[in-house]
Amino acid sequence: MAGDMSKAASAARPGPVRPGAANSLQDVSGIRVGHAQRAGDGWLTGVTVVLTGPAGMTGGVDVRGGAPGTRETDLLDPRNLVERVHAVVLTGGSAYGLAAADGVLTRLADAGVGHPVGADPGQIVPIVPAAVIFDLGRGGSFRATPGPAMGAAAVDAAMAGHRRGPDEDPPLQGSIGAGTGAVAGGFAGGLGTASAVLSSGPTVGALAVVNAAGSPADSGTGELCGARFALPGEFGGLMAPDQAELAAWRPNAGGAVFNTTIGVLATDVVLTKAQCARLAGAGHDGLARAIRPAHTMVDGDAVFGLARGGAGAAGLGVFQELLGAAADAFARAMAHAILAAAGRPDAPSYRDVFPSAVRSLDD
Repeated sequence: MAGDMSKAASAARPGPVRPGAANSLQDVSGIRVGHAQRAGDGWLTGVTVVLTGPAGMTGGVDVRGGAPGTRETDLLDPRNLVERVHAVVLTGGSAYGLAAADGVLTRLADAGVGHPVGADPGQIVPIVPAAVIFDLGRGGSFRATPGPAMGAAAVDAAMAGHRRGPDEDPPLQGSIGAGTGAVAGGFAGGLGTASAVLSSGPTVGALAVVNAAGSPADSGTGELCGARFALPGEFGGLMAPDQAELAAWRPNAGGAVFNTTIGVLATDVVLTKAQCARLAGAGHDGLARAIRPAHTMVDGDAVFGLARGGAGAAGLGVFQELLGAAADAFARAMAHAILAAAGRPDAPSYRDVFPSAVRSLDD
């Protein structure tokens, strides 16, 4: 009996995991990502849209932290009617920025994409949940916030990327889209992405907008916490900062009062709506690995989970492996966001503060 249990455990043990072709959320078939942003003249904010294709994808969500700003998340409760999501909106602008979803909704409806609610083909309602970060006033004007036009522009950018193909250019990361005005523990925050291909074949991708109250760097060493979960060849050459830079570092100096990290995990595995919610929860595991502290009362952390719909949901073994890889992928995406972010006078980049840590990356 013990021998049989040992063999079963060995068979269920996950094998090697590698990054996808682009190491991005768009490694998941059917996913397209678009960004729109505005900087200058009082503005420093933006919108990121994740499109899931005309048929949509099964969706779930997990919202934590004490100050969430969301739209249409109740629809994703497994007890409720709607199964499929046609887009996810991640945006700056706090509660004002939720208006960006209106532009996404309109663009999709005009394209004939949505949940049917009548006999006429035009009687559809696109399902577009959204979550926001707090970046108000970071460009100078408190009410310079995303609206429907910026949401529509992000959809257009996603569709343009679809026509080019996801692998033609490296994924856009850093101070872009919803991450344009982000900060994280006194550093410039931003948007990052990553993916993992499981030993059994499926892919899981992550996209994170890092705008956290906590710090992405270890308070004792200055090392980037999320980079500890790197896959082979990822973050190659990233080192611990030297002692002089570490001594000069003032963690959270000038940090924002309100924050929030938001993002998306997606997979090409068939999952139920409840499993998508569990997938989203794995993103919060990754968030807590990459940020200390996480899920504070001034963070409204929210992660969406998306998966291919259809019959034959994933078995326990595959789902277990998927959840583990998803948590690490979200942490890795957060590390990419911080490494790619551009510094500003009120929020220096990680590269600005710890040039010795990234010297070999820039050589």
